[in-house]
Amino acid sequence: MAETESPDLPHTILRVTADNPGPMTFRGTNSYVFGDETSCCILDPGPDIGAHLEALDRAVAGRRVEAILLTHRHGDHSGLVTQAMARFGAPLLAAPSPERPYQASVDFGRLHADRALAHGNRLDLAGHAVDVVATPGHTSDHLAFALPEHGVLFSGDHVMGWSTTVVIPPDGSMRAYRESLRILLGRSDRLFLPGHGDAIARPRRLVRSILAHRRQREAMILRELRKGPGTVQDLVGRLYPGIGEALAVAAGFSVRAHLAEMIENGAIEGPDPVLSDGAFSAK
Repeated sequence: MAETESPDLPHTILRVTADNPGPMTFRGTNSYVFGDETSCCILDPGPDIGAHLEALDRAVAGRRVEAILLTHRHGDHSGLVTQAMARFGAPLLAAPSPERPYQASVDFGRLHADRALAHGNRLDLAGHAVDVVATPGHTSDHLAFALPEHGVLFSGDHVMGWSTTVVIPPDGSMRAYRESLRILLGRSDRLFLPGHGDAIARPRRLVRSILAHRRQREAMILRELRKGPGTVQDLVGRLYPGIGEALAVAAGFSVRAHLAEMIENGAIEGPDPVLSDGAFSAK
């Protein structure tokens, strides 16, 4: 468990990293506490780990918690929401609950917000102006939060410095993910604070490289299908040789998301990539 007041963070922001390292979480999930001397907000309370709730309590340090902000409802970010709301007497501010539930393997409940947020909302919380930036893609309910006075954007799982983001359809959408990345390119934030990993000091450069990576991955899928039909499992084996079992599952989700977008664009044909394990082919 790491509580960090680091040179890479403005002094009003504390990062508290949960002890849940793994192939999908890197060193663990980052929670953030920001505010002034008397009040604060918690962003992404994190996984349901008792020691992490105690670490958040220490970071709050007796201040009034005005709100709990949530980037999205995956359990490594939201598992402590209910307990944190009870501990600190704070409301939950998040996007509306997804219309479609997450995949069963990552369905951690809908967690209805006390206040439903939308793109463009400006909040006045704990002495800070907080801008809400809708960034669907990883999930349909994903939000980023910006502190314009610091040039900081909490990017959640939408942009991470340590790994590319997994897009899990049907709730996740590759098309929406790319569109959200382009929205971030149009902003002037100087520092991204992600849900996993270290602060990102050159965020626009990273966002451009992620967009290029996704274009490259789509081109690779199309190239493989032009050689002959293939299933999701075939494509994962061809595109990610030697990948471990856990990461192969994540790669399969993103391949399905690419296939869904490519079918929409008319580049390939095949069954519903979310529901079927059938073969796909280039047109």
